[in-house]
Amino acid sequence: MVEDDLIDGVLTFEETTEGVHIAVQSYYLDEQSKPEAQQYVWAYRIRITNKADLPVQLLNRHWIITDGNGGQQEVKGIGVIGEQPVIRPGDTYIYTSGTPLSTPSGFMRGSYEMQRDDGIMFRAKVPAFSLDSPHVSLHIN
Repeated sequence: MVEDDLIDGVLTFEETTEGVHIAVQSYYLDEQSKPEAQQYVWAYRIRITNKADLPVQLLNRHWIITDGNGGQQEVKGIGVIGEQPVIRPGDTYIYTSGTPLSTPSGFMRGSYEMQRDDGIMFRAKVPAFSLDSPHVSLHIN
């Protein structure tokens, strides 16, 4: 997929499973959000790099989206953004998607069901990443 790489200066969350390296960045979409109506929207960019010896195909996605009140939404589906990409050794696949929340903060975590060229299937972990808007004060203890 042709798309810009990750954005410099934005916090990146990373995880590697079975040689599949996943890096995630999220950013708040002010122009699509309506805080007065409790509608907050984020985009997230994901870079998947195959550092293994065999091609892998991303078959399915599984997300758990948690809002600032602890409410959870589970999302499962085929592929990502309508694609089930095959990622060859040394190659990278990058895509951007988004999610709304009714609270000004939250986080996402999940996994991709992957299949190697030899037929072996595994779940590549997507690291938990934060969804923080400028409408919430962050306090780190």
